[in-house]
Formats: sequence, C-alpha cells, structure tokens
Amino acid sequence: MADAHELFKRLSTGAKFDKKTLKISFQKLQPRQNTGELQGSKGISEALDFFGNNTETHELDLKADQDTLKETGNIEAEGKKKAKKRKHTLEENHQPSLDGEGKDRKRLKGKLTNEQLAQLHLEQVQTSRHAHRIFVKGSDIPDPTETFSVLKERYNLADYIIRNVKERGYAEPTPIQMQAMPLMLHGREVLCCAPTGSGKTVAFIVPLLHELKRPKKSGFRALVISPTRELAQQIYREFCHLSKGCAFKIHILTKAKASSNNFGSKALKRFDILVTTPNRLVHLLAQDPPGISLHSVKWLVLDEADKLFEQGKDGFRDQIATIYQECDNKNIKHALFSATLSNGIEEWAQLHLDNHVKVTVGVRNSATKTVEQELLFVGQESGKLLAVHDIIRKGFNPPVLIFVQSKDRAKELFHELIYDGINVDVIHSDRTQAQRDNIVKSFRSGKIWVLIATELMGRGIDFKGVNLVINYDFPTSAVSYIHRIGRTGRAGRAGKAVTFFTEADVIYLRSIANVMKTSGCKIPDWMLKIKKPSRKTKKHLTTAPVKRSTIKTVTTYDLNKAKRKRNLIEASKKRKTQADESVSQEE
Repeated sequence: MADAHELFKRLSTGAKFDKKTLKISFQKLQPRQNTGELQGSKGISEALDFFGNNTETHELDLKADQDTLKETGNIEAEGKKKAKKRKHTLEENHQPSLDGEGKDRKRLKGKLTNEQLAQLHLEQVQTSRHAHRIFVKGSDIPDPTETFSVLKERYNLADYIIRNVKERGYAEPTPIQMQAMPLMLHGREVLCCAPTGSGKTVAFIVPLLHELKRPKKSGFRALVISPTRELAQQIYREFCHLSKGCAFKIHILTKAKASSNNFGSKALKRFDILVTTPNRLVHLLAQDPPGISLHSVKWLVLDEADKLFEQGKDGFRDQIATIYQECDNKNIKHALFSATLSNGIEEWAQLHLDNHVKVTVGVRNSATKTVEQELLFVGQESGKLLAVHDIIRKGFNPPVLIFVQSKDRAKELFHELIYDGINVDVIHSDRTQAQRDNIVKSFRSGKIWVLIATELMGRGIDFKGVNLVINYDFPTSAVSYIHRIGRTGRAGRAGKAVTFFTEADVIYLRSIANVMKTSGCKIPDWMLKIKKPSRKTKKHLTTAPVKRSTIKTVTTYDLNKAKRKRNLIEASKKRKTQADESVSQEE
C-alpha cells in the first residue's frame, strides 16, 4: 500500500502551479503578522547573534518582512477602494440626483421610465418657480430660463441682444423675464403682473426684437401702447439701447413731432416698431383717410395695462378698443404688462386673448420689498408742510419725489419750498412738452433735488436713483399707492417711502395698511380693524378725492389781517376818488 506522499504524487500528476500568480492568495491564507511581532522577532535574532555573523540574513529577513507588509497594505487599500465604489454605486441607484444637470440626466436616463423623467423635470421646474416666486396659470407653459446663456442657446437669440441687455445692467434675468420671455418667444399671448422696477420693459422688448429678426420695409410690425408720454419716451429709449447692432426703424408718436407723424404709403413702410400713447394714435386713425395703418402689426403690447383699461376721463378703455379693432392681422399676438391687475383686465383677457398665460411674480397687487415704508400721522393739513420742513432740516439724500393729488396743490407746494434753499421743481399737465422734457432730464442728471408731481409721474417712469418718495397727499387707492412708491427701490436697490395721513384720510388707511403688511412691514392692529368702506364709497372717493385746504405757511389770523388791510386801502382809495369827483363837479 502506497504511503500518503506517493498517493498525492499520483493524484497531482499533470497539475501545474504558478507560484507568481497565486502568491497573493497564498499570502491571504497565511496568518497575518503585525509590526510589533516583526520587531520582536528582529530583536531576538539580534540578541542571539553575538559575533555579528547573521547581518546579511537579518537584512534579507527584514526586506522580506517589508515586502509582506507592502503587499498586505496594497490588498487592504484595494479592498477599501472596491468597498467605496460599491457604496457609491448603491447611492446612485437609491438616491438619484435632482439637480437636472446633463450628467445626472444621462445617468438616470437608462434607469427611469419616460414618465418618471417627465415627473422629475416637472418637479425641478416647480422648484425653480417657487424659489423666484413665479406663479403661472395656463397650459403648455415653457420652462423658465435662469440665465441669458441658456435663453440664447434655447431660442438662438442674436448676439447683439444679449450683449445690449448685459450692458443695461442685467447680469441674469429677473423673475418676470425668466418666464415672460420664453412665453413670448414661443408665440404665446401673456398677461403679466410683476412689482414696479422688476424689468418688465426688457421682458417684452427682447422677444419683440427676436421675432422681428431684421429691418423689413413692410410697415409697423410691433406696436407698444403706454398711458403717458413720459413712459412712452422711456420705452422708446430702451428700444434704441437694446437694438444697437441692428438697424431697426423705431418711431414714437408725440404731439411735439406732429409734422413727422404724417405717414404716406411709402414713408409708412420704412418703420418697424411704433411706440405711442393711445390718444395720439387714435387721432391719426380718425383722419380721413387714416393717417396710419396697423394692418401689418404682429405684436400689440399694452404697458401699464390696468391704467389703459380704466374707464372715465382718466382712462383709455375706448381708445384701446379702437386700436384693438384696427390691428386686424389674423396672426397678431397680444401681451399685457402691469404692476397691478384689476378684475376688468382679466375678464378682457379671457374674452379676447387666445389661450393666454397669466404670469404673476410675488403677491398680486403688492409693493416691492426693497422699499422701506412708513406711515406718518400729521394731524391736520398744516402738519404736512411742517413734516416736509422737518425732513429737509434733518437732511435728506436726493433725489426725492413728492406726490400730491392735483396740479393746483403741486403749484402751491412748489411756491412754499422754492425759498428753502433746495433745488426744487414741479411737473404737471399745465407745463408744455418742452418744459416737461427738460424737467425730467434735469431730475435724472441730478440738477433737481426735489420734484413735485401728480399722478402723471406715478406710472412706469424709471428714475433709477430715487432715494425717497413722499406721499404728501394720501393716495386714493392701493393701486395708486403701489405705483407711487414704486418710483424708488427699483432694480433691487433700496429705497424709502413716507406717507402723510390726517384725520380725513382714515377712510383710505386700511387698504394701504394691508399693502404694507403684505410687503412685510409692521402695522398697528387698529389700522387693520378699521371698517371697510362700501363699494359705492370707494368709487366716489376715487373720482372725488378728499377736499383739502390750501397749502400755505401763513396763519388764518395773518391772512384775515392782511385782508382787512387791503379792504381799508381799497376803501380809502374809493373815498379819495369820490372826493375828487365831487370837487371837480363843484368847479
């Protein structure tokens, strides 16, 4: 019977072992030695080598021990890398990234169904809108664009447009621009509401320039309507800035340029874009034959739409109806923009706009949060002038806008402040167009520190540097208040608004207090508990504001004293005249 060695030899005949290949496996099966054990064995060998004969052997053993440690370390490091890789793979499978970047989308594409991908994308879009306080209502709404580079890539915008927009100070789109521009670039009709100073003008100019592509001698293809001439000129200037690099023919209708508003058949075709106020345009349309044609208009934009749709002598609802009918191009699109919206605008949009989308930024009909708002009780009318003098005495940072409710009161306040040693001027409808242009230009350049204005200047005018707005006379509605204080705190800048109120203004107080509360201001509880006026009372107060006494610094006693003095002088002159007449008759 063969021994065990012979039996193993027979069984392993033909088998071949590669020691180099199986070296690591063999080492794994060996008992692992730690550094301490190696050092201990080394110390014993040195202690027993009395004559130093085993130096070479010790070096070889030490080298072998180091190699073993190195290989063991490599094995452990390799094991850690594999474990880390497995963990990373599990994290990818169980916790997919939601940032929407291209790499994550490609990684998830093979693991999620189309429905899951669509749902994931929808969640990302909703998160973006929520972060920027964008609220939309409609169907098939395109995604908002958070950068101009994405907007350019997605819609192939011309380079000059992006360059000009950035030169105007917009590094990234504002919330209204994020959503309104993609909608208009898709050819959708829109109704947009965003706070004052949020970039609404750029939001509709950029899509218009892109849609028109290049100058074309086919008549007006874009029409922009604004309620005031000053706002129309501002929009015209913005068109000129943003269209640099493309030779669009942009025209503005003004009374001062009445001679240039006679469009013949050939002259009409030279222009591409028209900016105007409603009355001037309707005047040309009413001529026989009409002085202008709107048959080629592809885009009709109404800026400050809530003012344009107001009824009565201060509104333009009838004029807008005429203009709407004259723009009879079957492919025309409409866009409405405003800082405030009334129910009448939404009803009109529902009836006349085709599958439109409503876009709201922030809380509807609210003031911008960059404005510090303050309500100041002044007692009687005489207290207002004292409060203004107090602000001037303490020092202020110009420019300052002061709003009053009528042109007569604007004149009165101007005559009171002109002697206070500050550069002050007044703008109202009695001023000529040239005077109004010069005043606005001087206010923009800093030559005028304080500008007294009526509601004329409360709409859309962009004075970027206004630091303080004073509501000398209490606004008659929340809408008026929002537009007034919106002249400061524009484009993200900080501003301040002070509103004076008297005992006669308490009836308006609750609506303004609600606007301030919505904007994050602290309001006393008693203001919010004031009884609401009836709808009839509100309507009456809007058309017939509170009657206020004359703005003056002279007391009633002094006025009566001066009046008695004048009467005495007139009576004395009359007696003297009568005496002279009697003497002449006797002679």
